[in-house]
Amino acid sequence: MRLTNLTWPKAQEYFEKNDMVLISIGSIECHGRHMPLGTDTLIPEHLLEKIEKKSDVLIAPTIPYGSCQCLAPYPGTIDINGEVLYQFCRQIFLSLYRHGARKFVFLNGHGGNIKMIERLGMEFEDKGCLVAMLNWWLMAWDMNPAWKGGHGGGEETAAILGIDPSLVDKSEIGGELKFKHLSDNLKTTGFRSVEFKGVNVDIIRNTPHVTDSGWIGPDHPSTATEEWGKEMLETTANYIVDFMEEFKKVKLS
Repeated sequence: MRLTNLTWPKAQEYFEKNDMVLISIGSIECHGRHMPLGTDTLIPEHLLEKIEKKSDVLIAPTIPYGSCQCLAPYPGTIDINGEVLYQFCRQIFLSLYRHGARKFVFLNGHGGNIKMIERLGMEFEDKGCLVAMLNWWLMAWDMNPAWKGGHGGGEETAAILGIDPSLVDKSEIGGELKFKHLSDNLKTTGFRSVEFKGVNVDIIRNTPHVTDSGWIGPDHPSTATEEWGKEMLETTANYIVDFMEEFKKVKLS
């Protein structure tokens, strides 16, 4: 059930009987040379299409943009300032709250949005609400450790292959991930992590100063398959449907 497609009397009827809304948020950002910029939005939106067929929870329009400062230098990336994104999402939540929403299920496709969602969750708990943050890629790791991945690696590449294989440019996948190290003794190990004497510390840098390609993770994109993606997306969608049914039973104070 999509809010976009309802008349206001139908929306009123829904909120008279239900207090839950499902919203997805993603980003438009670099995911390596081989992946579409909209990866973090395309995946949650595809999950919503599956969920809609199995759930009666109202689905609000997807928010396609996110906070992605470290990836902003890559052409096509759209970075929304964290405070601006928070205020925008807050207005959406306040409108839905005014109409009767008290349980917000936020399906998130992008790690850079997590702090903003946590801030919303704390604020709206004070209003008698609960905000569930579903980071699909982290949830998938719990469902099957073999699916664990990084940014633009095998996990996300598999998901996009499961949605539309034509969106992945396999000719651009390339070879081994190459990090840019700060020195012989300060070895880059991730987006911001640097290893020194066996300990990882964070040194904040824009991603092009970490690696040229824009994908980072232990899961090489070449390992991705369409079958993996389809199974992972179906499993994740089914889990979210089951979670929301249980979440409905929670009594708010």
